[in-house]
Amino acid sequence: MHIIGMWITRSVEPLVRRMAQQFPAVLVTGARQTGKTSLMRHLYPRASFVSLDLPANAEAARTAPDALLEGYPAPVIIDEIQYAPSLLRHIKVRIDQDRSAGRFLLTGSQIFPLMQGVSESLAGRCALVSLHTLSRTELLAAGRGIGEDRYVFVGGYPELHVGADPDLWFPAYLATYLERDVRNVLRVADLPEFNRFMRACALRTSQAVNYSDLARDTGIAPNTARKWLGLLQTSGVVVLIEPYFSNRTKRLIKAPKLAFLDTGLAAFLAGFRSERELAASALAGAFWESHVFGQLARQAASRADAAPILYWRTASGQEVDLVIERAGATLVAIECKWKEQPGTSDSAGLRALEAAEAGRVKQKMIVCRTKATYKLSDGAWVLNVTDALKRLALR
Repeated sequence: MHIIGMWITRSVEPLVRRMAQQFPAVLVTGARQTGKTSLMRHLYPRASFVSLDLPANAEAARTAPDALLEGYPAPVIIDEIQYAPSLLRHIKVRIDQDRSAGRFLLTGSQIFPLMQGVSESLAGRCALVSLHTLSRTELLAAGRGIGEDRYVFVGGYPELHVGADPDLWFPAYLATYLERDVRNVLRVADLPEFNRFMRACALRTSQAVNYSDLARDTGIAPNTARKWLGLLQTSGVVVLIEPYFSNRTKRLIKAPKLAFLDTGLAAFLAGFRSERELAASALAGAFWESHVFGQLARQAASRADAAPILYWRTASGQEVDLVIERAGATLVAIECKWKEQPGTSDSAGLRALEAAEAGRVKQKMIVCRTKATYKLSDGAWVLNVTDALKRLALR
């Protein structure tokens, strides 16, 4: 991400380089405007470059794929591959003729036809990397001081840290997303209705998904709500956090929990117009939980850490906001609290999970807005996001 001549180092860069040294192809996916193209052009400035965002190139990729590929010698960055997923079959043929590493450097939005094409054509030949919007850690490391409340409100879309006005940028971003992804993939005729659906989702970030409620509030059928939420998920806007359960734990609520990957987009959709307004609202805790999840997901993506991030809730109301299931079936239990000094009353869910999963919970954390790390009498650590990420990275 370039900012006035200065590159903001993305934490995923070493992973991309390592994969490009081992696989013939690397595909960087993510939501629109996360910096995928800038990342690849920064890492590989001497590579050939073709963007399928240009209609003429996309048409050539569909009608004369071999001629197109001949015109761009390897290594080649093929940008926006989702506009011609059929090109993947032709890339496969070339890889099978020459399996040299790093020949094809691809970017694309994570929509279903693209991922289906990769799994069918490039299995075992292509490494997949997820690129999220800028994390607060990346901004701070680059000397871009930003308070946490401000980050939760604005989010991490790179353009917003170049100087773009969020009040102008987010409407333009949504218009592009609606026109190019929603209309093209789902053939949705009523885009304002889908826009209302997105706003209803934003107001439910960090809540268990209830398709009937979403459908009722938007005026659509529950099956339509399910399909539309699936598009938000596959295009990198939201994540559905699955519940954690084991054979020893009974009567668990099994609906997934909705989380926006970028809290800035969620804040805009929810109608907040300042960080102060968001911080004073009843949704501050839910947005904080989504923020914590988002920073954890960014760190995991940069390390190719496939450990699932789940949540735990019983029918009787005991819950833990986030549960990371590590290798060996050990658990990291995390409560997210929008306060500065949590106490043992805030770790009740952590103790309940520890009791239910005897011997498996190896770390208990309350991630909050504290300035100093401390330990509660029940063994739970109270940390801010930065210190929690450091502790998790040490495993």
